Amino acid sequence: MRVVNVFLLLLFSMSAFGSGIVIVHDDHRWPGPDRRIIHPPRPRPPAVVTRAIELERQRVTARIEDQVARTTIEQVFHNPNSRQVEGTFLFPVPKGAQLDGFTLEINGQRAEAEMLDSGKARKIYEGIVRSLKDPGLLEYADRDLYKIRIFPFPARGRRTISVSYTQVLTADSGLIEYRAPLSVAKHSGKPPKEVSLEVDLQTKAPLKSVWSATHEPKIEQKARTARITWSAENVKPESDFQLYYAAANTDFGASLLTHRKDGEEGYFLLLLSPGNQAKKDETLPKDVTFVLDTSGSMSGNKLEQAKKALGFCVENLNDQDRFEVLRFATEVEPLFDGLKEADEKNRRRAKEFIRDLRPIGSTAINDALQLALKTRPQKSKRPYVVIFLTDGRPTIGVTNERDIVANVAKDNSRLTRIFCFGIGTDVNTHLLDRITEQTKAFSQYVLPEEDLEVKLSRFFSKIKDPVLADLKLKFPGKVRAAQTYPRNLPDLFKGYQLVVVGRYRNQGKGELVLQGALKGKTVAHEFSFNFPKRSARNSFIPRLWATRRVGYLLDEMRLRGERKELKDEITQLAREYGIVTPYTAYLIVEDERRNQVTMNRRLLPQLENDAVARRELSTLYRSFGRAKSGDAAVASSQVTRSLKTAKTSLGAQQEAVARGGRALRAKQPSLNAPTPVAAPAPRVMTAPNRTLAPVVRKPQLSAPPKKAVMRSRAVSVDERVSTYSAQNRRVAGKTFYRNGEHWLDAEIRTLKQPQPIRVKFGSDAYFQLLRQDPAIARWLALGNQVSFVWKGKLYEVHDSQ
Repeated sequence: MRVVNVFLLLLFSMSAFGSGIVIVHDDHRWPGPDRRIIHPPRPRPPAVVTRAIELERQRVTARIEDQVARTTIEQVFHNPNSRQVEGTFLFPVPKGAQLDGFTLEINGQRAEAEMLDSGKARKIYEGIVRSLKDPGLLEYADRDLYKIRIFPFPARGRRTISVSYTQVLTADSGLIEYRAPLSVAKHSGKPPKEVSLEVDLQTKAPLKSVWSATHEPKIEQKARTARITWSAENVKPESDFQLYYAAANTDFGASLLTHRKDGEEGYFLLLLSPGNQAKKDETLPKDVTFVLDTSGSMSGNKLEQAKKALGFCVENLNDQDRFEVLRFATEVEPLFDGLKEADEKNRRRAKEFIRDLRPIGSTAINDALQLALKTRPQKSKRPYVVIFLTDGRPTIGVTNERDIVANVAKDNSRLTRIFCFGIGTDVNTHLLDRITEQTKAFSQYVLPEEDLEVKLSRFFSKIKDPVLADLKLKFPGKVRAAQTYPRNLPDLFKGYQLVVVGRYRNQGKGELVLQGALKGKTVAHEFSFNFPKRSARNSFIPRLWATRRVGYLLDEMRLRGERKELKDEITQLAREYGIVTPYTAYLIVEDERRNQVTMNRRLLPQLENDAVARRELSTLYRSFGRAKSGDAAVASSQVTRSLKTAKTSLGAQQEAVARGGRALRAKQPSLNAPTPVAAPAPRVMTAPNRTLAPVVRKPQLSAPPKKAVMRSRAVSVDERVSTYSAQNRRVAGKTFYRNGEHWLDAEIRTLKQPQPIRVKFGSDAYFQLLRQDPAIARWLALGNQVSFVWKGKLYEVHDSQ
């Protein structure tokens, strides 16, 4: 098949399952097997610049019944050119899927799709790769293909293409996996105006777990149904949407995913959930003490928000709960002098007490905590929750941080949880975080621009119905779990889903036991699982595990001081798994400088060459463990928590970068620093007398020259660091970093004096190499300059003449 002078309009990410690709042809014809085209001699036309056709909207809708999914993808394309063009819509088919419908009308006639097997499809893909000198289509090399001719594509017109397919979903250890095509144009001229996803899920058995490994969608879950939605505007999603769900006729749902390479320790991900259908008599009555700071610094909007939030919490106590309200400033004042039933009379009295609170006095944090702990009856078997709200640091009574934490540890019960809410940034983050760590809870910080009422009410809604407390896990047989996160398992609540990740040694099948406290008694739930010797699936688990471990190691350094072994492990994990935050980016750069890595092998050369950003990050890193209050301290706490509780590695990293960016902005770095120069657009091959507009990639930054070019608008340090942090990709078990136009495998650092095997892009040797291992095609799809390690050898793909 002849493919002349083409450019890619739209293609999908590494795991794409259904998004269309449009190929535009310079001669406005797609020769078929029964049609010969003869062009009469004519003068060569002047060069014409063709703008990339734009994907305006993409909508993915799916209906899943147990393990059968029907997916519909609707895409709206726009031709911005002043002339009509011809193109071909290519649709890679998901493995095992059946095409149900295709809709494209041209001049009132419905277009027909042609089915090509993987052998014919490979020739099309490779022909486009050779012609365009862009390897993006290699990811589709082993898929079947539907092909539809689009002519005419009217000038400045639109075409809407709709594709539907059905597939039977696979299950792994009780979890069913569904993937939806969300990733959009790597080469699109600009991001689509809207990308959206709607999944309606229905199962015969009660739903226990619904979880996404790639995104954080809105999930509305009921007993046997769930609605999952996600949308974004003017963005290019980095990956397809990956959903896992499980249904079972059991009290508790538990599902296990594993990943393990030969000869190495394995990784596991465990989902635990009681589901949303726990009955009232299956939820535990709880005791709650609300502790509110009413010192003088709480005046104004802070106290008003806090009063509204506490009013919501009191109103939403369960009838069988007991509660107390403490207000503290220079002294501590209880409402009831003990826990009282959450009946209508006591709730009304509590709301009146809260409404009349006024700000005055100092901040007696130790006294307030001590009274809150003593409020819990000694022989009570109920879960005991303390919700502690403050905007400041201890200023009266016991003010030493270590003494306050020691007092909490001395008086604490194993069933007591102290959840701290820091209001503003003038709080002692070390104090609050160490208190919550001690009591298996967590801290949240409400920034000046955020709404305390919203944060606290959302939190209280989640912990409203406890189901199992004081959790412990016992692994089967000889299986030994290590470095599991969260390190201290939290209590389980109705509708709550606990995600546990960790590593394991040995192998075997057996019963995993979940043990916990229920109404004063120890109960156990058993689940039969297999921890295999080898598991090639679920390659996202190691990065999620590494993200959480980096968060815990950073928190250890923040709260207890820097140690070389912690610093070295954080650097190694961050580099290997692409966990680039303002703190880890600084450690990676410093490690490369210390080891005198050559510039063409550095993973973050942009940051290395940006002296202003590097200096600001150095200052931020030095404040990481020293600052206990202020913007930098709150940002540090939020960064470590986002990593420690990561549900998706990419989402946690993006949040960590945003939090660190706030700290950088608060330091008021120079905005007049030179702006790094954007990397040049990739070359586009053209036929004689024809010029195509360069395909615009997502903006990437190359290493800036010694005399960086100034832009009309100065870019702040936090914006530049955010851009630098995005210069890595996790692909088929490897992390690649962009150095100029070159993608470097992080594993190169593990080789001693490697002798690279150089392979020219697009050569016969190049195409032979990508057929050696399915993962290689995905690595090579990054670009035409890629270095990677395979079977202990270093391969360098280049496009030099």
